[in-house]
Amino acid sequence: MTLPVSAKKLSYFINSFILLLVFGLTAFFVVCEFKALVYFSIPTILVYLFSYILIAKDKLYHHVYLVIFWITLYMCVTTVFLGYGCGFHLYCFSMIPVSFVIDYMAYKMKAARINAKYLSIGIGAAYILCTGHVSRAGSVYTVEDNVASVFWLFNAATVLFFLIYFSNFMIRSVVISDDKLEKAAMTDRLTGLYNRHYILNRLDDLKDDDMYVCLAIVDIDDFKKINDVYGHNTGDEVLRRVSEMMREECGDCIIARWGGEEFLILMKQDVASAGRTAEHMRERIASESIHTDSDLPIHVTVTVGLSQRAEGRSIDEWTKDIDDKLYVGKNSGKNRVVI
Repeated sequence: MTLPVSAKKLSYFINSFILLLVFGLTAFFVVCEFKALVYFSIPTILVYLFSYILIAKDKLYHHVYLVIFWITLYMCVTTVFLGYGCGFHLYCFSMIPVSFVIDYMAYKMKAARINAKYLSIGIGAAYILCTGHVSRAGSVYTVEDNVASVFWLFNAATVLFFLIYFSNFMIRSVVISDDKLEKAAMTDRLTGLYNRHYILNRLDDLKDDDMYVCLAIVDIDDFKKINDVYGHNTGDEVLRRVSEMMREECGDCIIARWGGEEFLILMKQDVASAGRTAEHMRERIASESIHTDSDLPIHVTVTVGLSQRAEGRSIDEWTKDIDDKLYVGKNSGKNRVVI
């Protein structure tokens, strides 16, 4: 599976960041004459260079497992050799949440997922084993306090960076995902307008003193004939284009697809202003040709039933009123606004 560009960029960034850390730590090991750790840094560098190849070949699953395994091994080896004071054991506390973030990313990309739970158990077990060994047997090298302080600050800052970066990334991803779900739940997929559920909620939210509010129902005239003659694809294009024209003519209104070829419009205007808006919209739709894949321009008209909110009237009674007015318009020639 080909990785999204954003996922590749993130993988390259993280891999490069870790590789730079390894080079920096290797320099420390050389200066401090920790020869065993200098030698261990050579295969570590090779692992992260190889990871670039895995990322380029879209092998995210293998890349993640390799990196997590090697960071865990690196944490264990450096802790055993240098002890607690240098802070290498802290990497455990960043890798566990990061593994769950990566698992979430794989799920969103529909890629092969890692088992974050078992990975975390493995990382935790490695942490307990290496720190337990150090607490019992001590570290291989004796590290001076000033050197240990430098290592501790460096490693603590790195772990905090990863925790902050990935926590922020996770929260932003969840917020974006929730926004998309919320938008999908309240919009009509075909037209991009709000759906019936959303506008009913908005009607429920109207305050008792919101009297200068009008509701209109818009119905495309003879829409069944369009579907029968030109096909449903053309019918869908007509719905989309009529929706666009309504949005353009009534930008401050809340417009929803009520069902089929019917639309409901909530206007925060008095009945006179709402009537003029509805009339301009009707004239615009009637005057424009809609071009579809059939290459034949289609002319459509709409009939509108409109009513101002009345005190003590329920939403069902309000929608029935505009339905009745729509019925009057349909039976008196169509292509008109009935108030």
